[in-house]
This record gives sequence, structure tokens and C-alpha cells, in this order.
Amino acid sequence: MERRCDDIAELVPHRGTMCLLDSVETWDEHHIVCRATSHLRPDNPLRDGSGLRTLSAIEYGAQAIAAHATLLGSGHRQRAAEGVLASLRHVTTTQSHLDGLKGALTIVATLQLSHQQGRIYDVTVTADGQTLLTGRLSVMLEADHSGEARSVSQEGAA
Repeated sequence: MERRCDDIAELVPHRGTMCLLDSVETWDEHHIVCRATSHLRPDNPLRDGSGLRTLSAIEYGAQAIAAHATLLGSGHRQRAAEGVLASLRHVTTTQSHLDGLKGALTIVATLQLSHQQGRIYDVTVTADGQTLLTGRLSVMLEADHSGEARSVSQEGAA
């Protein structure tokens, strides 16, 4: 079940300039691929006095996860359970800032574990032919009483 979605505002809880993603390029039960050009905007709300730090790409990953949860849950018209970014592990960046990039960001979030209380995703953010950020993001969800933990990793490792 793959499809493209250009109306990100229906998928994430953010509005205005804080809605960082431009589109969902593809998604299925196990992953989502999003594109973003908001890192090129001078009004990006994550900019500080030094520019747009690469660690800001964590928020891009979190928004991709939110979009995936909504698409998995019930599609465009109804939001998935509220979630909170609870943990970051093994976050690695390859440069300090995103300011010098020319092309769109590609954000890939791969679901590793799904449970009634949360989900764990591996996230990779790339642009201009280079990997900018990788890490594991854990999201705690409002319980939906749907069942026990299950690994969804293709390799069987969570």
C-alpha cells in the first residue's frame, strides 16, 4: 500500500512554518520517505544565530514519523494517537549545519518496533548525495489497547 501525499498539513500536528515537510514520496507499513525544502528558507523556525544546525533534522524525522503514524492509523482525515518524542539513540551527524545544502532533504523513517504504547524508528536524513543524520527515535503513544509488542524489522532486530 504505497501512495504519495502532498498535503502534509493533514498528517502532522504542526502548522505554518513549523510544518517542515513538503511531501510524502512513498510509504508502506514499514517505512516512509519524505521530502523537504524548508531548510532552505530563511524563516525556518529552527534557525538560531549560527544558522540551521544539522541536529534540527531530528525534528524532520519526528514529523516523518507523525505522518507515518497518521497514514498507518486511518489515513488523511483522522489523526493517529497523540505521540511524544521520548528518546533519541545513536544519533550521528556528518556536519554541523544544513545551511550550505542546495537540494531537498530526503527523510527515511523505518519502523523497527510497534507497541500499543509506542514505536521505534530508525531515521536517516540525506541531501546532495550525502547522509546528514542517522539515529533511532522512540515515540510514546497514547495507549490504544491493540495488543502486544511486535518487531517489524526485516532483519528481525529491533
